[in-house]
Amino acid sequence: MPVRIVDASFVTSASKLDEAPPEGIGEVAFLGRSNVGKSSLLNSLTHRKSLAKSSSTPGKTRLINYFEVIYKDDENEEKYTLHFVDLPGFGYAKVSKSMKYEWQKSLNEFIKKRRTIRLFIHLRDARHPDEPIDEAVKEYINGFIGPDQCYIEVFTKSDKLKQKDIAKIRAKNPNALLVSNLKKRGIERLEELIFDIVIRGESCL
Repeated sequence: MPVRIVDASFVTSASKLDEAPPEGIGEVAFLGRSNVGKSSLLNSLTHRKSLAKSSSTPGKTRLINYFEVIYKDDENEEKYTLHFVDLPGFGYAKVSKSMKYEWQKSLNEFIKKRRTIRLFIHLRDARHPDEPIDEAVKEYINGFIGPDQCYIEVFTKSDKLKQKDIAKIRAKNPNALLVSNLKKRGIERLEELIFDIVIRGESCL
């Protein structure tokens, strides 16, 4: 593969926008329902077993986690740095209504105002491809996304599906990617796509 991730490390956690690192480096925001396999995907992409730690309690993590990721282009030997931003999972959290409101408020402010986010990756569970909350999030993100930002859908756990079900998802979502952390299917394609969009500035799918 001509481009690949060669290093990754945890940077910091933030509960709100003003706690995030200074803007400057291009960012990739990962969002999705709790238990969609976000942590596993981040670990697969970065070739690290435990870079992103998953919680045993769905929706427990309420922090925005930053990771520094180093790409290498084998053709010119250049290295490029960007940030992967792991956003809190939505749709599950066992917290009080007031806490959930503050949490959602902070998250909304972050994704709307953080202009260094170049790519939103919306993870969706391939076993439940038509969840109303996912459709609402898709509409929400596309409602404010800027001309210099991209949004793509990635369906996780595709190894759990039969071919006919995969075909249905592809037919309905022709620009989406299907991945499997277990089978490592689609991971390299996503790794390259992130580089093409964030570093090379290529158009979205």
